[in-house]
Amino acid sequence: MNKKAVFALVITAALMSGCAPRTAPIQNVSQTVGQSYSDSQMQRAIVEAGAANHWVISPAGPGVMNGQLAERGHTADIRITYTANSYRIDYVSSTNLKAGSGQIHRNYNRWIQNLNQGIQTRLAVQAVK
Repeated sequence: MNKKAVFALVITAALMSGCAPRTAPIQNVSQTVGQSYSDSQMQRAIVEAGAANHWVISPAGPGVMNGQLAERGHTADIRITYTANSYRIDYVSSTNLKAGSGQIHRNYNRWIQNLNQGIQTRLAVQAVK
């Protein structure tokens, strides 16, 4: 193989690796918790976890909270529904996150995973109290 062919293969491989998809399927969360919590305990865990992860969480009705994250020109809106022993985090809308056809920028799923872990941690702390 001559040098030009090898060079062309190297350039093609480099370009292909830089083209990794930046979108992933939207991942909603459905989480059952190990015990029953009061409404105020669930709200507190959700609001505190949201604040720790830069989400603005606001009540939207009984058992429902809305969340918004604004990060470097991107926004994500979610709805969190909860009962005494479970909660759901659902995608509502976004801007500048390449959302469409069930896909979204991969950072969104990381933000949701971090929020979910934060809620679980805060609920676990409340269970110990």
